[in-house]
Amino acid sequence: MDDAGLKPGPLKGLTVRPARPGELPACADLYVRVLRETFTWLPPERHRAADFLRAARVEEIYVAVEGARILGLAAFYRPQNFIHSLYVDERGRGIGRALLDHLAAVADGPLSLKCQAANVRAQAFYVREGFRCTETGCDNEVAWLRFVRG
Repeated sequence: MDDAGLKPGPLKGLTVRPARPGELPACADLYVRVLRETFTWLPPERHRAADFLRAARVEEIYVAVEGARILGLAAFYRPQNFIHSLYVDERGRGIGRALLDHLAAVADGPLSLKCQAANVRAQAFYVREGFRCTETGCDNEVAWLRFVRG
């Protein structure tokens, strides 16, 4: 994949762009690390790099990079404008917002995502970013909320 679609982020030195194939293992590591740090209500062994890599075969993966460091990622399933994953290493710096703004720019309709009900910090973030809860449900005994923006 080339660097077409590079987009400077709102933070100095931050760029949001499509992940390069060679970066997917680092993205999978970030995915697992952030899940284990954040989703403390789930057993850590439930979070596996292989799950991310399997989903990445059918999703577009975007990264927020500063220099050579991947600080965040978003996995986007274009047919449904669905954000499957949004994980940030250094929260509170605007990296998540930059990823969401990039997805909104490349999507061809309203963005949607599911957020686990126990993840109240993420829910607050999505509401601040203009999402609204439109549905609730449960998969594999894990309650979730669907959020939509746009």
